[in-house]
Amino acid sequence: MSNADTVTGALAQITAHYVFPERATEMATVVRRHLDDGRYDELSGPQLCTTLTDDLQSVCPDRHLRLIWHERARPAWDRADDDAGEVEARRERYRLNAEGIHRVERLAGNVGLIEMRGVGDPAWTASAYAAAMQLVAHTHALILDMRRNSGGTPDSVALFCSYFLPDKPVHLNDIYDGTTRRTRQFWTLPHLPAPRYLDRPVLVLTSAQTFSAGEEICYNLQAQGRAILIGETTRGGAHPSDTYQVSPHVDVRVPCARSINPVTGTNWEGTGVKPDQSCDAEHAWDIAYREALRHVLAATVDADSEHQVAVRVEAERALAELQLH
Repeated sequence: MSNADTVTGALAQITAHYVFPERATEMATVVRRHLDDGRYDELSGPQLCTTLTDDLQSVCPDRHLRLIWHERARPAWDRADDDAGEVEARRERYRLNAEGIHRVERLAGNVGLIEMRGVGDPAWTASAYAAAMQLVAHTHALILDMRRNSGGTPDSVALFCSYFLPDKPVHLNDIYDGTTRRTRQFWTLPHLPAPRYLDRPVLVLTSAQTFSAGEEICYNLQAQGRAILIGETTRGGAHPSDTYQVSPHVDVRVPCARSINPVTGTNWEGTGVKPDQSCDAEHAWDIAYREALRHVLAATVDADSEHQVAVRVEAERALAELQLH
């Protein structure tokens, strides 16, 4: 298959499925001009994917829109078989990575920590989320480390966010599907298998690598006034996407829907989620832990039980150690 055929095939899928048809037309106009100029003629397969992705994003900087190169040639897709294979591959990846919950810990000073690196299907993640939330249920403050979260599914976003909001339904997000022209609403769940985490600080760590569904967790909690975000502006991918085969070696990932937050009326596409306190991602930990420990000290200032006093002493020592850094 020639490079020209690959470019033409990718444009056909983008034109047919991109959530903003007028932007798809703009991208096609620019790419066809480059094609006529011979820009893609001598490129290798990986170079073609990179260059064409850059050209598409120069017109429409959509973080999900891209071409993907596969070294090993693949037969033409049977969509149902391929979807099943992709789901099983994702299932294995999440199963071997604790369903995206990379770390759960009680830190000195009775501060909870959950590090989440992916957002899998709720059928897989529900028990892991419940276990994590049960372990941090009695902490005085919670740090959510989302700095390496690469995304996942909006259903699990709604499930996870439910733990931080009351049991009455809260409207978190809408997703408009450009193909069906239907809008699906996402709300918090009224019943959960572990305790909710309410009336205590939630500090979320972000980085420039935080992406997609990982960003939505940050955005939703910030929009609901339920968390303080600390770190870097996130990567900026808010459009759910689908993948289409262009050739035995090339797929194109096309955003086919868009998120609409009911509080802000918009989303984080292109702009990223902006933290409440900006700093380098590597420094976000110290800042968040310090804030959490200060809350612990404030909450235990009139402690009268030996256990609360022990927590306060622990928090004082932890804060003193941080001050030395």
